[in-house]
Amino acid sequence: MTQQNDPNWQDDSDTVAEQVPPRLQKPRMYQVVLLNDDYTPMEFVVELIEQFFYKSRENATQIMLKIHTEGKGVCGVYTEDIAETKAALVTQYAQDNQHPLFCQAEPANDDED
Repeated sequence: MTQQNDPNWQDDSDTVAEQVPPRLQKPRMYQVVLLNDDYTPMEFVVELIEQFFYKSRENATQIMLKIHTEGKGVCGVYTEDIAETKAALVTQYAQDNQHPLFCQAEPANDDED
């Protein structure tokens, strides 16, 4: 049976399918956190924050004081790959300079958007 002979066949060649664009989501963000220790000099921490996170001297000092008083401080918020890389670079740099300073990446709070 051909289409022309089928009584149920309808010509829908003028029907237009709606193109739905893909839904893009923002990537999950991670914060790079420096953890306090009793051995790393404060000046080293300030210089490290300036060098790796491009903060001003004043901003870096504020972050360092937060690390010192609260045990940890956020240096920046990035996508996962960048945050993990920065954390690894900072930890390695501290070790290369014989300091036990530790840096880690952790998921950022989503309610900060």
